[in-house]
Amino acid sequence: MVHSLKLCPLNPTISIVILNFNGVKYLQEFLPSVMATQYDAFEIIVADNGSTDNSLEILAQQFPTVKVISNKQNEGFAGGYNWALKQVISDYYVLLNSDVQVAPNWIQPMVDLLQSNPNIGACQPKILAHNNPTTFEYAGAAGGWIDILGYPFSRGRVFDICETDQQQYDSVAPIFWATGACMMIRSSLFHELKGFDVHFFAHQEEIDLCWRMQLNGHQLFACPTSVVYHVGGGTLPKGGRKVFLNFRNNLMMLAKNLPLSELVWKMPMRLGLDAISAYKGLLTGDSSFFMAIAKAHFSFFGYLMSGKIKRTENTKPMKSLHGVYGGSVVWQYFIKNKHHFDKIVTKPVHN
Repeated sequence: MVHSLKLCPLNPTISIVILNFNGVKYLQEFLPSVMATQYDAFEIIVADNGSTDNSLEILAQQFPTVKVISNKQNEGFAGGYNWALKQVISDYYVLLNSDVQVAPNWIQPMVDLLQSNPNIGACQPKILAHNNPTTFEYAGAAGGWIDILGYPFSRGRVFDICETDQQQYDSVAPIFWATGACMMIRSSLFHELKGFDVHFFAHQEEIDLCWRMQLNGHQLFACPTSVVYHVGGGTLPKGGRKVFLNFRNNLMMLAKNLPLSELVWKMPMRLGLDAISAYKGLLTGDSSFFMAIAKAHFSFFGYLMSGKIKRTENTKPMKSLHGVYGGSVVWQYFIKNKHHFDKIVTKPVHN
């Protein structure tokens, strides 16, 4: 299937692609809101990622108009979407978690934003918590940022603190990364960049992709006039596996995308900070947290020595990219006790 980088027509086609893994209860609850989307040229595709529940039967019985493609195995978020999107032709893709409720008019603002500037590669809506709609949701909130050492955070969410939505982040603004929970992306750009890095499996693969987008000359934006409601963590197991993937994948992302002049001093700092986190967990009785970080480091160095981590071409200094905080969010949060985005990033952000 051939995909080429091109400008989108005046009325672009949209494919809303929901990657499903044993998420039948979320499909039943939230797919009706997606089907009620108000837009002229869109399709809904559920890409089943090797589910072992009755997702396929329920889709056939209750949602016969929704297109379903089925993978025989679970290839994770990264591999699953790469596999699915090779089979989908549209001007724009919307990657949407199965546990997201949308409003009827959620698509048009993002389309308008991407249509307004061909250099914008992807965008995300404002993401609020489904169980508490007055607060931002962990996975992306009002747009993702990153600090100078590679720690991701968001407008409206810093580490585990999710702010109350008081319209403080309602500006359309450049960001570093758009969340994989709900991201609209130019299909041609997704394929030009060869999609997600399958070695990540799940967690932070979208940050890696967005980083590569910026290195490719594209921007990412938050589009807060579009609002969705996310359950969060709905189809992903918590605990050791999640900690392992987050710590390992963050190191892989840094090794891929940082210029060597920054990598040589940032990587030792990150490994040291990881070790501090691990031993803190051990001292507080959380041995599984300690073991997950230790395994993440062993896995990272295994990938590094095997040559599987491929350096991105044309790396650039982090400070030259949008959505990068020039200090340490760890320092601001844990030492200076600043838990809100606008207390840490105090300089105005311009388009």
